[in-house]
Amino acid sequence: MAKHSTGNAVPESLHSMRHSLAHVLAQAVQRLWPDTQITIGPPIDTGCYYDFLFAKPISDADFPAIEKEMRKIIGSAQTFEVDEMSIQESVKYWKGKGQTFKVELVEDLAKGGETKVTHYRNVDGSGKEMFTDLCRGGHVTSLKEIPPDGFKITSLAGAYWRGKETNAQLTRLYVAAFASKQELSDYLTMVEEAKKRDHRKLGKELDLFTFSDMVGPGLPLWTPKGTIIADQIETLAKEMEEKGGYLRVRTPHIAKGALYERTGHLAHYRTSMFPPMELDGEEEYYLKPMNCPHHHEIFASRPRSYRDLPMRLAEYGHCYRYEDSGALFGLMRVRSLSMNDAHMYVTEEQFEDEFNAVVDLYLAYFAIFDIKKYVMRLSLHASEGLGKKYVNEPALWLKTEEMVRKALKKKGIEFVEVPDEAAFYGPKIDVEVWSAIGREFTLATNQVDFDVPGKVGLKYTDKDGTEKVPLCIHRAPLGTHERFIGFLIEHFAGHFPLWLAPVQAVIIPVAEPHEVPARHVEKALKEQGMRCEVLPSTDSLGKRIRAGEQQRVPYLLVVGDKEVADNSVAVRNVVTKKQVSVPLKEFIEKTKEDLRLRRLTCSIG
Repeated sequence: MAKHSTGNAVPESLHSMRHSLAHVLAQAVQRLWPDTQITIGPPIDTGCYYDFLFAKPISDADFPAIEKEMRKIIGSAQTFEVDEMSIQESVKYWKGKGQTFKVELVEDLAKGGETKVTHYRNVDGSGKEMFTDLCRGGHVTSLKEIPPDGFKITSLAGAYWRGKETNAQLTRLYVAAFASKQELSDYLTMVEEAKKRDHRKLGKELDLFTFSDMVGPGLPLWTPKGTIIADQIETLAKEMEEKGGYLRVRTPHIAKGALYERTGHLAHYRTSMFPPMELDGEEEYYLKPMNCPHHHEIFASRPRSYRDLPMRLAEYGHCYRYEDSGALFGLMRVRSLSMNDAHMYVTEEQFEDEFNAVVDLYLAYFAIFDIKKYVMRLSLHASEGLGKKYVNEPALWLKTEEMVRKALKKKGIEFVEVPDEAAFYGPKIDVEVWSAIGREFTLATNQVDFDVPGKVGLKYTDKDGTEKVPLCIHRAPLGTHERFIGFLIEHFAGHFPLWLAPVQAVIIPVAEPHEVPARHVEKALKEQGMRCEVLPSTDSLGKRIRAGEQQRVPYLLVVGDKEVADNSVAVRNVVTKKQVSVPLKEFIEKTKEDLRLRRLTCSIG
């Protein structure tokens, strides 16, 4: 079941090909612009990139020339040879080439304790050096192994040297690279579709959320339509949690710094927290970065017995994280977020069942939201991080990680193991999901905390009268509703299932005489709890139909002479484009059933 992974696993052959292609890109650029300064060029999940300092700006109009040169280089069947050099030799080499960034890199390696570095040379069939780079290796044997039709330069972007705004601004060239022309084509098609589905673009077009410079970056403002979606998801979460035996709680948005100091969050998360508030005559207060310390205080507020466990405390709590401004990205990375959060206080004997109940909750949500592809990643600690990144309890780490492994295996869940990505207090499951077009998102988390409950004095009285410390399971199956809604916008391309759509039906009277009957239809639907509105006949029928389609309203209900006479509606399904005439009573009954079952597709049309 378990598979070891360093993250999003890429076959070694593809990784080597992409790494080699970065060298090809740099060689091509230097052939075309010999005075270019080269920096670094790593492989990434979809290809590679390389950062350059050009003497004169380039644009995407230069991409075809660079690609042509790259293919020429690949066709020359160059191979890689490696030279191991001392730091002094390497510095001398790069100074001789006038490559100041490479000199800086080598000198920094020396400061880190390195005494030798490796240079990889591309040589032609006669052994002539064609290009050299500072590199740790991992390449193809010959450039002929790189498919010449399997890559494409996709974009350029600005990038500061070593990510610091005070450093030189470079030009980063991105290359998509795959093992075949077809895989590249599939990826590029997905990218184009992703642009159409971009949640920032659709969020604006569908009037779901906005950002304001006056409010601040990373602080989304939900419009009435977006709020409907958020409320519907929260309602679903509350229903699911009520069935699962959760107890709902509410906690404040701020707390004393002493609370987060005691739990260890200040030590491990201070850089991700907003600065403290200095209040006259009082201690420092912080905006709440997570709910768990507050929930621990609720658990500790009165004596607990083994009969109280498992205790599942749930909250759609609002949290604040001080994300770097450069990392903010629409709803995907924000500073103000609503956590679909819960903390489960359990005995060791209860752990396995409770942990797997959370996994079942994931699977139930996946079915509701039509998430067909997912991967569960077991994030483990790294021994070198003990006492720094992770609590210094090596035996407890190994024990708890094995408990999670055992639970997942018993459940028959496939998972990958990822070292050095655990929470500071214990191992966790991160859930990677793929949208309908194949875009990957980190969605949910399920974490085990063996440290903080004891640290803050949580305890319960066991059957034998002894006091014990509970384990705590942190879980957020929908993550934050900001990120999750961003995912859903792209996943459904704005065509939300009926139960989630902000406006579920638009009633369109053919002409002015049909407006009063249309209002009767609107009243009948609203009495059944449907979200609907009438588009009056001030515009042409075709224009109003297009407006409803552009807003991705699931049903457009046209009312004309025939519909008035038959007490029916002409139902146009916006997704299928089919239009059928249905008695109004039948339409109401079918949509009520679709809403009750939260069906993914509409029954009519």
